[in-house]
Amino acid sequence: MGASAFLFPGQGSQSVGMGRALYDAIPEVRNWFLEAETAARLPLRELCFRGPEAELRRTEATQPAILLVSVVAFRLLAERGVRPDRVAGHSLGEYSALVAAGSLALEEALPAVRARGRFMQEAVPEGEGAMAAVLGLDAGTVAGICRDSAGGRVVAPANLNGAGQIVISGHRDAVERAVARAREMGARRVVLLPVSAPFHCPLMAPAGERLAPILDRLPLRDLTVPLVTNADARPIRTAGEARDALKRQVTTPVRWEESMRSMLADGVDTFVEVGPGRVLG
Repeated sequence: MGASAFLFPGQGSQSVGMGRALYDAIPEVRNWFLEAETAARLPLRELCFRGPEAELRRTEATQPAILLVSVVAFRLLAERGVRPDRVAGHSLGEYSALVAAGSLALEEALPAVRARGRFMQEAVPEGEGAMAAVLGLDAGTVAGICRDSAGGRVVAPANLNGAGQIVISGHRDAVERAVARAREMGARRVVLLPVSAPFHCPLMAPAGERLAPILDRLPLRDLTVPLVTNADARPIRTAGEARDALKRQVTTPVRWEESMRSMLADGVDTFVEVGPGRVLG
């Protein structure tokens, strides 16, 4: 019999109203939201249920909100005996995956994730960074386009999502040059993304430096199930490996397609997306 994996989404999966149906229907979920608000020091019910969308899209608010709703969904599955053999998370989703793997408590993760969001937002002045999705070109071609378009600035692959979908990230002018070049090279579609910062590229180095001491203090524990990391697309089991993965993922690409292939090679044949939205399929 094959194995199963839980996949946890990252930023971009949020929507106003997320988690509301579970909150209204299940008293236990109401308690979890209240506990999370205390830990994060954020009005998470207001943000998740009423927004407004512009406020929920703020990175410092988005990341704790997605983490909470993802962990609520995981806990409800676990209470019903549905547990994974592997976990993986897309960017922010690695924190949710670590909670699911028993390495981190939600109340411990929330303040770290809020700080992560703030540091990432502050790493690049607003308007100076950008991200774009490139569809229909392979990873090698997109990497070459980024190199040719940099012109002394930063633009690099940030999310290697597979199926001809690669997200690039960097300085706005360099990203715009890469977008134009990708269109010339025959990309099926190229879309600038409505994000607040250029994630998963070297411009996030200041955020990584500020986050590192917080991650060093985070009381991580060894994992009960393997987590396949964004940075290396390989399974990890120890607290030390988890800490290193969380540090590295701030500035390195999300190797999502490789992560999926790694799990398939290890016998995983059932993938369950756990959290708000449906963005990982």
